Amino acid sequence: MAPTAAQAARLLLQAQFSASDAEVAAVTRLGYARWLDEQFAMPVSEKAWDWLNARGYNQINGDIRYYDSFYPGDFALWKQLFTSPDGVRKRVSLALSEFFVVSMFGLDIGWRSHYIAHYWDLLNANAFGNFRQLLEDVTLSPAMGVYLNTRGNQKENPATGRLPDENYAREVMQLFTIGLVKLNIDGTPQRDSEGRPIETYSQDDVTNLARVFTGYDLDNTGNVNTLEPIQQRTISGTMRSKLPMTLDASKHPSPSSTSRHSTLQASFLGVTIPANTDGTVALKTALDTLFNHPNVGPFFGRQMIQRLVTSDPSPAYVARVARAFNDNGAGVRGDLKAVWRAVLLDPDARSEATLTNPGWGKVREPMVRFVQWGRTFPLSSAAGSWKIGDRSDVATSLGQSVLRSPSVFNFFRPGYVPAGTALSATRTTAPEFQIINETSVAGYLNYMQGAIQNGLFVTAPDQPNSGSNARNGFDIKPNYSAELALVNDPAALVARLNLLLTGNQLSAATVTTIVNAVTAINVTSTSTDAVKLNRVAAAVLLVMASPEYLIQK
Repeated sequence: MAPTAAQAARLLLQAQFSASDAEVAAVTRLGYARWLDEQFAMPVSEKAWDWLNARGYNQINGDIRYYDSFYPGDFALWKQLFTSPDGVRKRVSLALSEFFVVSMFGLDIGWRSHYIAHYWDLLNANAFGNFRQLLEDVTLSPAMGVYLNTRGNQKENPATGRLPDENYAREVMQLFTIGLVKLNIDGTPQRDSEGRPIETYSQDDVTNLARVFTGYDLDNTGNVNTLEPIQQRTISGTMRSKLPMTLDASKHPSPSSTSRHSTLQASFLGVTIPANTDGTVALKTALDTLFNHPNVGPFFGRQMIQRLVTSDPSPAYVARVARAFNDNGAGVRGDLKAVWRAVLLDPDARSEATLTNPGWGKVREPMVRFVQWGRTFPLSSAAGSWKIGDRSDVATSLGQSVLRSPSVFNFFRPGYVPAGTALSATRTTAPEFQIINETSVAGYLNYMQGAIQNGLFVTAPDQPNSGSNARNGFDIKPNYSAELALVNDPAALVARLNLLLTGNQLSAATVTTIVNAVTAINVTSTSTDAVKLNRVAAAVLLVMASPEYLIQK
């Protein structure tokens, strides 16, 4: 049976950021699985790293120091999210960015915008590939190398007491692959004879695994240093931000050393890498060991369900996704397309019964709401500059911004249970509630009220390719042409917004409240465009402020 329009919109709002008339029609025509296959076949759109260069953000200029700036990276990421045609790829890449966390807040290096842009491109390139390749690319990513200290990590030195940095070794286990405790296939903890969860690794595992991640550094192939004219600083080129880190045996910390890579035996998770093993072989063994650990399927799968569908998935749902990770049906482990199919097409995800389950669903993250708005009512930048910066401020903005997590632990913990709520009584996890408070609620509403009505105000300080870009004003604006066509029929207007923004999840009472409020804004045949826009903007804001919208079902 073909999906209804509401069912199609529900899938679209889980699988990507937004639903349009054309996309709803496509899902109802093709069905869920065929539509999803079409999205998997779409090529990767323009790379964020390339966009930065096309806009001139690779220029070395003493007055406008792009090599010391974060904001071009923000511009590139928002531009991608608002305009790229491959919406499913972008949505799952955002989910991956909250699992394999790298944050601009922790990139203390020149050309940090290029580093974060390439890291985003890396997630996009691997979004429909295999988890094992993604894990390796993340490990050797220059952005990750800077963020979690793999870049320049040196082997032990008994003379000085130096030991390899353990940061990445710890986080690749705790956060990126296996988690803290052993799991059953359904994501529930395994327990010992006394009922205690069984730890997956020990400090000895961390210490030994850290030896594998020594000797790696940025790849200087093709790097050209330039003398910056004002401060007389030597600035490296941008290529190092996109080339995978290399095992560099040419860097000698002492005359008696031949390499920064540790050649000691490394024993971890029941595997031993013999002493004097080649570094690339050691890395492959380590990543293979992590990838094949039985925890990965349920650990990764549960968090992807949380990011796309529901905050507290049933153990049976987690088990089905974990099994798809373990075997895509053709004997392949780690096939991410199989994971996304399992997450999005699972009976729990598609069931109408879950719509009335009070413990089902998830809070829409503020940055996801923002992108949904900008894609539903297509944003455009007149100057092509997309100067949308950091939206992390809680009081005046969204309280969340893309690839700007405050730490490697993401914006919120996957196991977070809101204290003092009905959810806490049932130990229902609801991660996104960790970033919700009185200030964030008011900040979101105030920010979106201005954005929905006017678009986004941008300034023109240090923008390359000046000319038409050197402007202040509301350069970035939404397109409400379809909604303005319904401005004289408040009920039809709200019905359209209900379908596209919530998948028809607004209650009858909420619809009535919004229709009445919108009708109270007087619009006649002689009303100005500004008055008509007031009615449309009010309708959009009221829907996006409603509880049924804020909780994605």
